[in-house]
Amino acid sequence: MAKKNNRLSLIVQEGTLKSMFPDCIIKRFREESITWTCSVTPSPLSSTYKLKMQYVRNNGIKVYVIDPKPLGLADGKKHLPHVYSTLEQRLCLYYPNRVEWNVGMLYTKTIIPWACEWLCHYELWVCTGTWHGGGIHHETEAEKQANKQKETIDEASSNKK
Repeated sequence: MAKKNNRLSLIVQEGTLKSMFPDCIIKRFREESITWTCSVTPSPLSSTYKLKMQYVRNNGIKVYVIDPKPLGLADGKKHLPHVYSTLEQRLCLYYPNRVEWNVGMLYTKTIIPWACEWLCHYELWVCTGTWHGGGIHHETEAEKQANKQKETIDEASSNKK
């Protein structure tokens, strides 16, 4: 579990992002928000992906794959694994309730390496159909609907007994 730290200034975050990714695009609005857009190649054998990271004060951090869009799926799969949204391609990189990340941590030491690791696991998943990246499964909207229908059917069945 990560310990709580004081919030790093977005100016510091911007400076470290610029020093590590000189070709990236950064938009910062005072100490309220920052957006980082950059192409990354997670490994020497990987494809190149364009990522967008958005932080808004008191609203958390979000990371999206914006190119290629849509990301390819493994054979027989209908949704990306380990994302908050397949349509938005919003990556799930950590479990917020476990305090694995906080505003006192550098994006260049946490969020961005985690996004690159996610992409490596994604590439393996496309080839194998098995997600090896761990984490917690997020129920898709289709799964939520199917589960709700199943609960309704189960409830109706038990009421008939």
